[in-house]
Amino acid sequence: MLSSRALVCALRRGVWRPLSTASCVQQAARGQDMSADVLDCTVPQYVCRLDTPLPDVPFVTNLTPDQQLLKEREQGDWSQLTKEEKLALYRLSHQLSYPEMRQGSLEWKTVLGGVFFLLGFSGLLVWWQRVYVYGDVPHTLSSDWVEKQTQRMIDMRVNPVHGFSVNWDYENKCWK
Repeated sequence: MLSSRALVCALRRGVWRPLSTASCVQQAARGQDMSADVLDCTVPQYVCRLDTPLPDVPFVTNLTPDQQLLKEREQGDWSQLTKEEKLALYRLSHQLSYPEMRQGSLEWKTVLGGVFFLLGFSGLLVWWQRVYVYGDVPHTLSSDWVEKQTQRMIDMRVNPVHGFSVNWDYENKCWK
């Protein structure tokens, strides 16, 4: 009853409005910008991956005046360029170098921490179930009971062809 009242109150207050598509239409009608950045996959994209050494487009597409001047100097003799200018030209075309791409991340620590957390939580859950959920071990699992039940099954000659009693020698009263 309480949850239904809370639901009705939330609906009256308009909690559902941000979730509905009608609110987007209303915001667009009021002149609010509802556009989202959409990636156009029909044009070439920059990809920084080891298996793609030469991307389709350069990393920097909108050049500053300094970068444009450097691009003009690139057309000339490269021996006149300094090491920093060559590196800057490389950074215009590529975001990362091969050693930087091969450098590992520390994400494995987060994954390993999550795995250990889940294992610990599972262990606590199993412990809680053993202590509070499960009762004592049934008496039918004691060794005396199992021995008596086995002897009873042998005496009744249960499954004498393919089952339990095949391995029992009834004349000598021992296992074959």
